[in-house]
Amino acid sequence: MWCLHFIMKLKVLFEDEYLIAIHKPGGLLVHRTKIAKDADEFALQILRDQIGQKVFPTHRLDRKTSGVLLFAKDEETNRSMQSQFMDQKVSKIYKAIVRGWTIDEGTIDYALTNDSGKTQYAITHYKTLKKSEIDLPNGKFSTARFSLLELKPETGRMHQLRKHLAHIFHPIIGDRPHGCNKQNKLFKKHFDMMEMMLHAEKLKFKHPKSGEDTLIQSECEGEFKRMFLELQLD
Repeated sequence: MWCLHFIMKLKVLFEDEYLIAIHKPGGLLVHRTKIAKDADEFALQILRDQIGQKVFPTHRLDRKTSGVLLFAKDEETNRSMQSQFMDQKVSKIYKAIVRGWTIDEGTIDYALTNDSGKTQYAITHYKTLKKSEIDLPNGKFSTARFSLLELKPETGRMHQLRKHLAHIFHPIIGDRPHGCNKQNKLFKKHFDMMEMMLHAEKLKFKHPKSGEDTLIQSECEGEFKRMFLELQLD
């Protein structure tokens, strides 16, 4: 069960009259949902109380995913930004640590079925930033291999990156239920680490008022940063 009662203030990455972006820690829900009844803290409410005004989430991040989360300060700006996301005019770049050694770069073109049973095309581009092999026995293997990836989803399907990487047999470390249970248990036992290694690093879009190119970035923190060192991916 997630516990984030230590959160008192969210890190603001960008703010102007119309928009505000934060670094969302892994484990924090964007807003209240019936799916996660165990949670009592949400980015939407925390940020609203922090800046003293109503905010609107322009997109979503999985509960387990950390990184850039963008809010609008009024309904008109929110509609404009949501249109950009729907029209695939927003560039999103993620970092992930996965099992095994991936090829230098590639594209995953694999349709996904949503919770309503509808199948939708989904495309993810990826690039390998670094590979490592460490002394970590696991089953019949005496060492373990990992890759640090840069991910660029062309579409925005639910759990797209998680499902796509599992599809090519390079699951994200710490992902449940799409990842590798044996690998996740190994990380819990050896590193006392249970977080998912997926981070929303960059968000690039046209500002809805000025029309200027806007880039918002969020550095990896906490367990993600620790795993860089432990897995020799720094």
